Amino acid sequence: MWRAFSCAFNNNYWPAAYFVDARGNIRHHQFGEGDYANSERVMQTLLAEAGRPSTSPDVVVPDGQGAQAAPDLRNARSGETYVGYTQASNFVSPGGLRHDASRAYAVGDLQLNEWGLKGEWTVGAERATLDRADGSIAYRFHARDLHLVLGPAADGRAVRFLVTVDGKPPGDSHGADTDAAGNGAVTQTRLYQLVRQAGKVGEHTFEIRFLDPGAHAYAFTFG
Repeated sequence: MWRAFSCAFNNNYWPAAYFVDARGNIRHHQFGEGDYANSERVMQTLLAEAGRPSTSPDVVVPDGQGAQAAPDLRNARSGETYVGYTQASNFVSPGGLRHDASRAYAVGDLQLNEWGLKGEWTVGAERATLDRADGSIAYRFHARDLHLVLGPAADGRAVRFLVTVDGKPPGDSHGADTDAAGNGAVTQTRLYQLVRQAGKVGEHTFEIRFLDPGAHAYAFTFG
């Protein structure tokens, strides 16, 4: 669904929101995280035009849980990062990205907001596909929450993964899609919350190791 939507709108952002009025016209869009209050005001305006005004002119204070929780933008020093070569940045595996061809990658020491691949991957324009089991992605980040848009194998098979933070199980800092030991599985193409730092937010090295081949990785977001 996400890929079909992306192609239909020639969209390369995650997340991306389009606001459509009662006549089917796109009136506004928001690319990436943030500007939530303005997005809500746009919705209020479109509802009022359609004869369905909001019950309150105030902006709602979100109370989401897990991946739906409001981002902690004060402590976010890492930003949206795309894995496909069209918009990839800060990729530091030796040899760079090879376009549309399988190759073995390695990860060395990472500085803040640098990332790399380990194992055999094929990197396409919008995503990277793991060709052999036991490959991984590492990212040095500073944010409360780390999310990664992932998809299962091409035949729909789930892909198991293991998350570590600074080489250790995440414990209390696990995300909504992992347990304290870092275990999880990619079962559909969507955004996965993999880390939610407990306590003081700091700079850490994240790594996700896939125990099965075929995983697709699209983009990191932080909050």
